[in-house]
Amino acid sequence: MEEKRPLILVVDDVAMNRALLSDILSDKYDIIEAENGNEALMLLREKTSEISLVLLDMVMPEKDGMEVLDIMNKNGWINEIPVIMISAETAHTLVEGAYTLGVTDFIGRPFDEMVLKNRVNNTIRLYKKQKSLSDLVLNQIYEKTRNNSMMVTMLSHIVEFRNGESGMHVLHINTITEMLLRELMRRTNKYNISKNDIGVICTASSMHDIGKITIPDEILNKPGKLTPEEFNIMKGHTINCAQMLNAVPIGKDERLMKYAYEICRWHHERFDGRGYPDGLKGDEIPIAAQIVSIADVYDALTSERCYKRAFTHEKALEMIHNNECGVFNPILIECFDAIADKLITALQTFDWSKQADKDFFYIADAMMNNPKHPIYNQAFRQFINERKKSHFFESTIDGMLFEYSYTPRVMKLSSKASKMLGLPRTIIDDYKPSLDTQGDAVAENLEKIKKILQRKSTPKDKPFLLKQAFNIDGKSTPCNVKVLQIWAKSQNKDPELTSVYGHIDVVK
Repeated sequence: MEEKRPLILVVDDVAMNRALLSDILSDKYDIIEAENGNEALMLLREKTSEISLVLLDMVMPEKDGMEVLDIMNKNGWINEIPVIMISAETAHTLVEGAYTLGVTDFIGRPFDEMVLKNRVNNTIRLYKKQKSLSDLVLNQIYEKTRNNSMMVTMLSHIVEFRNGESGMHVLHINTITEMLLRELMRRTNKYNISKNDIGVICTASSMHDIGKITIPDEILNKPGKLTPEEFNIMKGHTINCAQMLNAVPIGKDERLMKYAYEICRWHHERFDGRGYPDGLKGDEIPIAAQIVSIADVYDALTSERCYKRAFTHEKALEMIHNNECGVFNPILIECFDAIADKLITALQTFDWSKQADKDFFYIADAMMNNPKHPIYNQAFRQFINERKKSHFFESTIDGMLFEYSYTPRVMKLSSKASKMLGLPRTIIDDYKPSLDTQGDAVAENLEKIKKILQRKSTPKDKPFLLKQAFNIDGKSTPCNVKVLQIWAKSQNKDPELTSVYGHIDVVK
């Protein structure tokens, strides 16, 4: 396939000048032209990701070259698109001003054709290499962030399963923490939290109970009330975790380590000073620990444990307001009330696989907007656009979509499939439908999907079609199910099934 030719924007109010540049460069490049600054800015807006270079005149009507450069700076285009200024105006102050505004090179008229070609070629090659390097850096950041987030989540889940919890506690804490942080930032700047702190605090919140790995099983999973001696041992998980983090030989100055330490040690402190382990009071307790504390209490109240039944959302809020589970910062109570109506939906539709993407967004966003890191952001924008595109296509498809991954074992449903089948959008293997009036029908739908997952396709790289009846709106409804299985090479001789994608269409 022939490689696409670079696109050059030539901006000059003199038609002869534009024609000359086009004749010289059109053998290797595609050329578009603008006869004034306004027209140039319009083309830059429309073709930001396509233009490889701008050849810009200094003196023009409407908007001159310096004004175009100024707007390119304000819009961030100057970091993405190199500019070579070509002008008969070569006064030192003008040239210096152009370089200050970010031009890559300055060529005075009259110019030598060979010099022009070489400078254009070198500039485009340099920016192409820079883009490739920036894409590589962003991919490495994403993979590192994603892997770190997955490792934290995996370790936290190990503690949860050992503790006999559902496996969703860490994910719920993560969601509630993010919602509270955003609401707190809307209400006050007292705690000096930036949007770039949100992802780090949410990741750190996953580690809040890692210290429980040091607690004996007979205490951790005791169904009845703990004795005072046992409770003192249980309280030690806060200090144990803090000591483990202090023993880590690297990263002590990193924000993640700072927030993780604060959360692990102090998320059982109480605003009235009656918490543990240090009896901190009020805003002596770091705000990250305060937020995880109230999130932890809410999820513990609304979840079933070996020692208690689950309370309703309304009852949990009432207990928090009545200080039945400790005393909390009044402004966090206000924030909790503000997000309460959205909370149930947010917890039901949480997609844990997107958490790494959120962390990546915050890190990449900080780099893109930090003048010390003028990194090319095309790859990041493409990443965001791909996510938007996938959500758009999902919304336009007539039918229900599901996908299943084997590592980790998680099923994800489209919003339409979730609604029609009565299942949550994200299902971990240990999920069991609630025992309500619709429980049997929902459980039946889930079992039928699981049977579809177990069926092996022949040949392995081809989709196959099944007929299956699902319970929709209380009726057995015939459906066609198209299934694609993804196989990958493994260390064993046989290919390994890694994921399954399905489309369920009601037979009309």
